[in-house]
Amino acid sequence: MRIVLVCLALCTLSACGLSPMYAGGGSGAVAQSMAAIEVAPIEGRAGWLVRSALEERFGAAGMVSPQYRIDVRLDDQLEGLAVLRDDTISRERRTLRARYQLVDLATGEILLDATDGSDAGIDVVSSEYAVIAAEQTALQNLSQDLAQRMVTRIALALRRQGDAAQ
Repeated sequence: MRIVLVCLALCTLSACGLSPMYAGGGSGAVAQSMAAIEVAPIEGRAGWLVRSALEERFGAAGMVSPQYRIDVRLDDQLEGLAVLRDDTISRERRTLRARYQLVDLATGEILLDATDGSDAGIDVVSSEYAVIAAEQTALQNLSQDLAQRMVTRIALALRRQGDAAQ
């Protein structure tokens, strides 16, 4: 009985038109389009971290001549959250937000205009060195997370554009 239900479910799923986003692996249409994205310079340390993460993810399918450019503006904020009775901060929140546009280099058309963000909580301890290290680690982790969010949204936009062209 279970085997019949599984077979029925598989037949139903195959008829719904779902297909993997990265079909074809590194030689697939989405992967090749992502490899053709040039990342414009981004200001600051957070910008360097996000740009490096984006270039690493876009370049996974190899080097292709640029067809697109991504322009990114970052907003990196660090704020105190929990204040103790003696007016010291015991918890901070680091927030990294990005506004980005995917531009077709041939036409100048903006294919995607979006925002994404991520945040992290940081415990403030008595060691100033430990707090600074925690803030830097949070920035590195947020940069990776933000880059992954951006790549996912860009891949979806490129896939929709490819579907519309067909």
